[in-house]
Amino acid sequence: MDNTTFRIGGELEVSRLGFGAMRLTGPGIWGQPTDREAALATLRRVPELGINLIDTADSYGPDVSEPLIREALHPYAPGLHIATKAGLRRPGPDAWLPHGDPDYLIAQARRSLTHLGVEQIDLWQLHRIDPSVPRDEQFGAVRAMIDEGIIRHAGLSQVTVAEIEAAQRVFPVATVQNRFNLSDRSSESVLDYCTRHAIGFIPWFPLAAGALTGPGSALAVIAQAHAATPGQIALAWLLRRSPVILPIPGTASVAHLEENARALHIALSDDEFARLEATYR
Repeated sequence: MDNTTFRIGGELEVSRLGFGAMRLTGPGIWGQPTDREAALATLRRVPELGINLIDTADSYGPDVSEPLIREALHPYAPGLHIATKAGLRRPGPDAWLPHGDPDYLIAQARRSLTHLGVEQIDLWQLHRIDPSVPRDEQFGAVRAMIDEGIIRHAGLSQVTVAEIEAAQRVFPVATVQNRFNLSDRSSESVLDYCTRHAIGFIPWFPLAAGALTGPGSALAVIAQAHAATPGQIALAWLLRRSPVILPIPGTASVAHLEENARALHIALSDDEFARLEATYR
Protein backbone atom coordinates (compact mmCIF):
# COMPACT_ATOMS: atom_id res chain seq x y z
CA MET A 1 0.00 0.00 0.00
CA ASP A 2 1.27 3.53 -0.83
CA ASN A 3 0.01 7.00 0.03
CA THR A 4 -2.53 6.90 -2.82
CA THR A 5 -4.47 4.06 -1.15
CA PHE A 6 -6.05 3.31 2.23
CA ARG A 7 -7.39 0.13 3.83
CA ILE A 8 -10.89 0.60 5.21
CA GLY A 9 -11.27 -1.48 8.35
CA GLY A 10 -7.67 -2.53 7.84
CA GLU A 11 -8.54 -4.70 4.84
CA LEU A 12 -10.53 -3.04 2.01
CA GLU A 13 -7.84 -1.31 -0.05
CA VAL A 14 -9.28 1.68 -1.88
CA SER A 15 -7.95 4.58 -3.89
CA ARG A 16 -7.77 7.60 -1.60
CA LEU A 17 -9.74 9.62 -4.13
CA GLY A 18 -13.22 8.15 -4.40
CA PHE A 19 -16.41 9.16 -6.17
CA GLY A 20 -19.52 10.61 -4.55
CA ALA A 21 -22.73 9.57 -6.31
CA MET A 22 -25.08 12.11 -4.71
CA ARG A 23 -25.07 14.57 -7.61
CA LEU A 24 -26.10 11.98 -10.16
CA THR A 25 -29.72 12.61 -9.18
CA GLY A 26 -32.05 15.48 -10.10
CA PRO A 27 -32.06 19.02 -8.63
CA GLY A 28 -32.33 19.08 -4.85
CA ILE A 29 -30.91 15.53 -4.81
CA TRP A 30 -34.40 14.52 -5.84
CA GLY A 31 -35.66 12.36 -8.68
CA GLN A 32 -33.97 11.08 -11.78
CA PRO A 33 -30.91 12.78 -13.31
CA THR A 34 -31.45 15.59 -15.78
CA ASP A 35 -29.23 13.74 -18.26
CA ARG A 36 -29.47 10.02 -17.54
CA GLU A 37 -26.98 8.97 -20.20
CA ALA A 38 -24.38 11.42 -18.90
CA ALA A 39 -24.84 10.07 -15.38
CA LEU A 40 -24.40 6.48 -16.56
CA ALA A 41 -21.35 7.40 -18.67
CA THR A 42 -19.77 9.11 -15.66
CA LEU A 43 -20.28 6.04 -13.49
CA ARG A 44 -18.81 3.75 -16.15
CA ARG A 45 -15.73 5.96 -16.35
CA VAL A 46 -15.08 5.77 -12.58
CA PRO A 47 -13.34 2.34 -12.46
CA GLU A 48 -11.52 3.06 -15.72
CA LEU A 49 -9.72 5.87 -13.87
CA GLY A 50 -8.59 3.55 -11.08
CA ILE A 51 -11.21 4.82 -8.63
CA ASN A 52 -12.58 1.86 -6.70
CA LEU A 53 -14.63 3.53 -3.93
CA ILE A 54 -18.09 4.84 -4.77
CA ASP A 55 -20.12 6.52 -2.02
CA THR A 56 -23.90 6.65 -2.22
CA ALA A 57 -27.00 6.50 0.01
CA ASP A 58 -30.57 5.24 -0.05
CA SER A 59 -31.73 8.86 0.33
CA TYR A 60 -30.07 10.12 -2.86
CA GLY A 61 -33.08 10.46 -5.09
CA PRO A 62 -34.34 8.80 -2.93
CA ASP A 63 -33.76 5.32 -4.35
CA VAL A 64 -32.19 6.73 -7.52
CA SER A 65 -28.42 6.73 -7.04
CA GLU A 66 -28.08 3.10 -5.96
CA PRO A 67 -30.03 1.65 -8.92
CA LEU A 68 -28.07 3.89 -11.31
CA ILE A 69 -24.83 2.44 -9.98
CA ARG A 70 -26.14 -1.09 -10.52
CA GLU A 71 -27.33 -0.26 -14.05
CA ALA A 72 -23.97 1.23 -15.01
CA LEU A 73 -21.52 -1.12 -13.34
CA HIS A 74 -23.11 -4.46 -12.38
CA PRO A 75 -21.64 -7.05 -12.35
CA TYR A 76 -18.97 -5.18 -10.44
CA ALA A 77 -15.30 -5.60 -11.25
CA PRO A 78 -13.24 -7.28 -8.55
CA GLY A 79 -11.99 -4.72 -6.05
CA LEU A 80 -14.70 -2.14 -6.73
CA HIS A 81 -16.26 -1.16 -3.40
CA ILE A 82 -19.67 0.50 -3.04
CA ALA A 83 -20.37 2.33 0.21
CA THR A 84 -23.91 3.35 1.08
CA LYS A 85 -25.82 4.93 3.95
CA ALA A 86 -29.24 5.05 5.63
CA GLY A 87 -30.77 7.08 8.42
CA LEU A 88 -32.19 10.11 6.59
CA ARG A 89 -35.70 10.32 5.17
CA ARG A 90 -36.60 12.61 2.27
CA PRO A 91 -39.94 14.45 2.37
CA GLY A 92 -38.97 16.52 -0.69
CA PRO A 93 -36.13 18.22 -2.61
CA ASP A 94 -33.31 19.49 -0.38
CA ALA A 95 -35.14 18.15 2.71
CA TRP A 96 -33.45 15.66 5.04
CA LEU A 97 -34.93 14.23 8.26
CA PRO A 98 -33.07 11.84 10.62
CA HIS A 99 -34.81 8.50 11.08
CA GLY A 100 -32.90 6.08 13.27
CA ASP A 101 -35.48 3.45 14.17
CA PRO A 102 -33.43 0.22 14.30
CA ASP A 103 -35.95 -1.81 12.26
CA TYR A 104 -35.99 0.92 9.62
CA LEU A 105 -32.19 1.03 9.38
CA ILE A 106 -31.98 -2.73 8.89
CA ALA A 107 -34.83 -2.74 6.36
CA GLN A 108 -33.16 0.05 4.37
CA ALA A 109 -29.84 -1.80 4.33
CA ARG A 110 -31.65 -4.83 2.93
CA ARG A 111 -33.20 -2.61 0.23
CA SER A 112 -29.73 -1.35 -0.61
CA LEU A 113 -28.58 -4.94 -1.14
CA THR A 114 -31.27 -5.30 -3.79
CA HIS A 115 -30.79 -1.88 -5.35
CA LEU A 116 -27.03 -2.39 -5.65
CA GLY A 117 -27.26 -6.07 -6.61
CA VAL A 118 -24.86 -7.32 -3.94
CA GLU A 119 -24.98 -10.03 -1.29
CA GLN A 120 -23.13 -7.89 1.23
CA ILE A 121 -22.51 -4.15 1.52
CA ASP A 122 -18.76 -3.49 1.81
CA LEU A 123 -19.25 -0.28 3.81
CA TRP A 124 -22.53 0.92 5.32
CA GLN A 125 -22.70 4.20 7.21
CA LEU A 126 -25.28 5.60 9.61
CA HIS A 127 -26.19 8.80 7.75
CA ARG A 128 -27.11 10.65 10.97
CA ILE A 129 -27.55 9.72 14.59
CA ASP A 130 -31.25 10.38 15.21
CA PRO A 131 -31.58 12.42 18.44
CA SER A 132 -35.09 11.05 18.99
CA VAL A 133 -33.85 7.44 19.24
CA PRO A 134 -31.37 6.23 21.90
CA ARG A 135 -28.06 6.11 20.07
CA ASP A 136 -27.14 2.71 21.49
CA GLU A 137 -30.26 1.27 19.82
CA GLN A 138 -29.05 2.66 16.49
CA PHE A 139 -25.54 1.33 17.11
CA GLY A 140 -27.08 -2.02 18.09
CA ALA A 141 -28.80 -2.21 14.70
CA VAL A 142 -25.41 -1.70 13.03
CA ARG A 143 -23.90 -4.45 15.16
CA ALA A 144 -26.75 -6.79 14.22
CA MET A 145 -26.19 -6.12 10.51
CA ILE A 146 -22.48 -6.91 10.85
CA ASP A 147 -23.25 -10.11 12.76
CA GLU A 148 -25.83 -11.18 10.17
CA GLY A 149 -23.46 -10.45 7.27
CA ILE A 150 -25.63 -7.76 5.68
CA ILE A 151 -22.70 -5.35 5.94
CA ARG A 152 -18.97 -5.95 6.08
CA HIS A 153 -17.78 -2.67 7.61
CA ALA A 154 -19.66 0.20 9.22
CA GLY A 155 -19.17 3.91 9.69
CA LEU A 156 -20.81 7.08 10.96
CA SER A 157 -21.61 10.47 9.46
CA GLN A 158 -21.50 13.96 11.00
CA VAL A 159 -20.44 12.89 14.47
CA THR A 160 -18.28 14.02 17.38
CA VAL A 161 -15.33 12.20 18.93
CA ALA A 162 -17.53 11.26 21.90
CA GLU A 163 -20.08 9.70 19.54
CA ILE A 164 -17.38 7.73 17.73
CA GLU A 165 -16.11 6.40 21.06
CA ALA A 166 -19.64 5.45 22.11
CA ALA A 167 -20.18 3.59 18.85
CA GLN A 168 -16.81 1.84 19.15
CA ARG A 169 -18.10 0.13 22.29
CA VAL A 170 -20.75 -1.56 20.13
CA PHE A 171 -19.11 -2.09 16.71
CA PRO A 172 -15.78 -1.29 15.02
CA VAL A 173 -16.04 2.15 13.37
CA ALA A 174 -14.27 1.84 10.02
CA THR A 175 -15.06 5.30 8.60
CA VAL A 176 -16.36 8.71 9.58
CA GLN A 177 -17.99 11.00 7.03
CA ASN A 178 -18.06 14.62 8.25
CA ARG A 179 -18.18 17.97 6.47
CA PHE A 180 -14.60 19.18 5.98
CA ASN A 181 -12.76 21.38 3.49
CA LEU A 182 -10.19 24.17 3.43
CA SER A 183 -12.63 26.78 4.73
CA ASP A 184 -14.63 24.55 7.09
CA ARG A 185 -12.45 22.72 9.57
CA SER A 186 -14.99 22.42 12.36
CA SER A 187 -14.37 18.64 12.34
CA GLU A 188 -10.60 18.96 12.74
CA SER A 189 -10.61 17.27 16.16
CA VAL A 190 -12.60 14.39 14.65
CA LEU A 191 -10.11 14.12 11.78
CA ASP A 192 -7.19 14.06 14.21
CA TYR A 193 -8.90 11.30 16.21
CA CYS A 194 -9.47 9.29 13.02
CA THR A 195 -5.84 9.78 12.00
CA ARG A 196 -4.61 8.44 15.34
CA HIS A 197 -6.90 5.41 15.15
CA ALA A 198 -6.59 4.62 11.40
CA ILE A 199 -10.27 5.32 10.81
CA GLY A 200 -11.04 6.42 7.25
CA PHE A 201 -12.23 10.05 7.15
CA ILE A 202 -14.52 10.82 4.21
CA PRO A 203 -14.98 14.61 3.87
CA TRP A 204 -18.27 15.60 2.33
CA PHE A 205 -18.56 18.99 0.59
CA PRO A 206 -14.79 18.74 -0.12
CA LEU A 207 -14.73 21.71 -2.50
CA ALA A 208 -17.39 23.82 -0.73
CA ALA A 209 -19.32 23.56 -4.02
CA GLY A 210 -16.77 25.74 -5.77
CA ALA A 211 -16.81 28.61 -3.24
CA LEU A 212 -13.08 28.22 -2.55
CA THR A 213 -11.94 28.39 -6.12
CA GLY A 214 -12.51 31.98 -7.26
CA PRO A 215 -10.06 33.94 -9.45
CA GLY A 216 -7.13 35.46 -7.55
CA SER A 217 -7.49 33.13 -4.60
CA ALA A 218 -4.46 31.43 -3.08
CA LEU A 219 -5.82 28.25 -4.60
CA ALA A 220 -5.85 29.83 -8.03
CA VAL A 221 -2.25 31.06 -7.73
CA ILE A 222 -0.94 27.68 -6.59
CA ALA A 223 -3.04 25.97 -9.26
CA GLN A 224 -1.36 28.04 -11.94
CA ALA A 225 2.05 26.87 -10.72
CA HIS A 226 0.93 23.25 -11.12
CA ALA A 227 -0.94 23.77 -14.41
CA ALA A 228 -3.96 22.58 -12.45
CA THR A 229 -7.37 23.88 -11.48
CA PRO A 230 -8.13 25.42 -8.05
CA GLY A 231 -10.45 22.50 -7.38
CA GLN A 232 -7.65 20.02 -7.98
CA ILE A 233 -5.44 21.91 -5.52
CA ALA A 234 -8.21 21.89 -2.89
CA LEU A 235 -8.41 18.11 -3.27
CA ALA A 236 -4.61 17.78 -3.17
CA TRP A 237 -4.62 19.72 0.12
CA LEU A 238 -7.13 17.30 1.61
CA LEU A 239 -5.07 14.31 0.50
CA ARG A 240 -1.95 15.83 2.06
CA ARG A 241 -3.71 16.85 5.30
CA SER A 242 -3.97 13.28 6.61
CA PRO A 243 -3.29 9.78 5.23
CA VAL A 244 -6.78 8.66 6.33
CA ILE A 245 -8.66 11.28 4.29
CA LEU A 246 -10.71 9.82 1.42
CA PRO A 247 -12.27 12.69 -0.60
CA ILE A 248 -15.33 11.76 -2.67
CA PRO A 249 -15.97 14.69 -5.04
CA GLY A 250 -19.15 14.14 -7.01
CA THR A 251 -20.19 15.08 -10.52
CA ALA A 252 -22.39 13.94 -13.38
CA SER A 253 -19.77 14.96 -15.97
CA VAL A 254 -17.08 12.67 -17.37
CA ALA A 255 -14.77 15.64 -18.01
CA HIS A 256 -15.14 16.90 -14.43
CA LEU A 257 -14.61 13.38 -13.08
CA GLU A 258 -11.37 13.07 -15.05
CA GLU A 259 -10.25 16.49 -13.79
CA ASN A 260 -10.89 15.50 -10.17
CA ALA A 261 -9.04 12.20 -10.59
CA ARG A 262 -5.85 13.99 -11.58
CA ALA A 263 -5.70 15.61 -8.12
CA LEU A 264 -4.47 12.32 -6.69
CA HIS A 265 -1.12 12.87 -8.41
CA ILE A 266 -0.50 16.53 -7.49
CA ALA A 267 2.26 16.94 -4.89
CA LEU A 268 2.05 20.18 -2.95
CA SER A 269 5.29 21.60 -1.57
CA ASP A 270 5.61 22.24 2.17
CA ASP A 271 5.37 25.97 1.47
CA GLU A 272 2.23 25.60 -0.65
CA PHE A 273 0.57 23.41 1.94
CA ALA A 274 1.43 25.87 4.73
CA ARG A 275 0.18 28.82 2.68
CA LEU A 276 -3.17 27.15 2.12
CA GLU A 277 -3.39 26.22 5.80
CA ALA A 278 -2.80 29.81 6.85
CA THR A 279 -4.94 31.50 4.20
CA TYR A 280 -8.14 29.55 4.73
CA ARG A 281 -8.01 28.83 8.47
